[in-house]
Amino acid sequence: MMIRIRSRDGLERVSIDNPNITISQFKTLIQNQLQIPIHNQTLSTNQNLLLAKSPPDLLQFTDMSNPNTLLSSLNISHGSIIFLAYEGHRTIAGPAVHPAGSFGRKMTMDDLIAKQMRVGRQENPHCDSVSFDRDCANAFQHYVNETLAFAVKRGGFMYGTVSEEGKVEVNFIYELPQQGTEEILMLLRDSDEEKIVDAIAAGLGMRRVGFIFNQTIMHDKKDYTLSNREVLQAAELHAESELKEWVTAVVKLEVNEDGGADVHFEAFQMSDMCIRLFKEGWFETEIGEDVDPKLSIMKKDVVVGSKDVKEVDNDFFLVVIKILDHLGPLSTTFPIENRITQVTMRALRSHLDRAKNLPFVKRISDFHLLLFLAKFLDLNSDVPALAECVLTQTAVPEGYQLLIESMANT
Repeated sequence: MMIRIRSRDGLERVSIDNPNITISQFKTLIQNQLQIPIHNQTLSTNQNLLLAKSPPDLLQFTDMSNPNTLLSSLNISHGSIIFLAYEGHRTIAGPAVHPAGSFGRKMTMDDLIAKQMRVGRQENPHCDSVSFDRDCANAFQHYVNETLAFAVKRGGFMYGTVSEEGKVEVNFIYELPQQGTEEILMLLRDSDEEKIVDAIAAGLGMRRVGFIFNQTIMHDKKDYTLSNREVLQAAELHAESELKEWVTAVVKLEVNEDGGADVHFEAFQMSDMCIRLFKEGWFETEIGEDVDPKLSIMKKDVVVGSKDVKEVDNDFFLVVIKILDHLGPLSTTFPIENRITQVTMRALRSHLDRAKNLPFVKRISDFHLLLFLAKFLDLNSDVPALAECVLTQTAVPEGYQLLIESMANT
């Protein structure tokens, strides 16, 4: 049986002959195979262990603290991931040395460049945390869960704010035109619609801060966090953004202890080296059916650990971010764009009627409603004016109220 160990050094593997061993015996195997002393090891099935900054933080992770607990009792089986934190330094044996230059193989320019492309685990993200508005996050996961049943992939751009400390707040999700299958999410981007979305966001004091997508139900049977296709798509959008705090969020189904399924959010940043490799064209973008999805293929050798390789474990490109939630300034009750059901004027009438006891500015404080209205209004004057009313929560001019009401009655 093989258990994967994720630590600050990346993803490694520990072989087990007998699956019915205790945590104490497992730590001995880690010591023998990975050269990490037993007394330095802290183990957990919780990935947040890798975010712990001090010894007191490590004491919070107690699920694997009892040395007599059987691994099998923790639902740990072949291919499972266990997270490991340890103190001190560690020496990893490298390959045999082969002489170069005039006494051996000559180094080409490509060889020299590859030596500079050293892929390792990035310890610290540029983003301190990401906080999701509860309503917008729930609207997205509810659709992929209840309507799509996690059978196909779905994605959207996240919009919000970034603080000086690198804290990202997501206040709405724009679901762009797309076509999803079980493995592939094809974004059918509409530049005109995206200009409207960006204009609304700017009027609301927000900007595009990340990308969110769901993995399908079949992913629960896979042994990787992101596939090579997902890494490529995430890297492309991250690189396009030019925002160092850019967040990639994943929604997935996970089997709970009772055998049921729970919706689970994870958030990452693509590492600096990942973005550099993508921008400089090192990734193979044509992915064959025989390629292991947990590996990204490079066009030339890069250095991982002490080896020159063209296949890189996708986990090396991921930097984990902690997730929070908040109650944002916008509602998410208006029908969402580019879904199966087309949004009509009748939806506008129903929305305004449901909220008729609220001030008019509250009735239109919904990004999806503003996007619907913006397609009938002037992008340079009307859209900023309405967005400013929502941002400042001030009264909407009577002319706009009459215009919106008349649109709803058509």
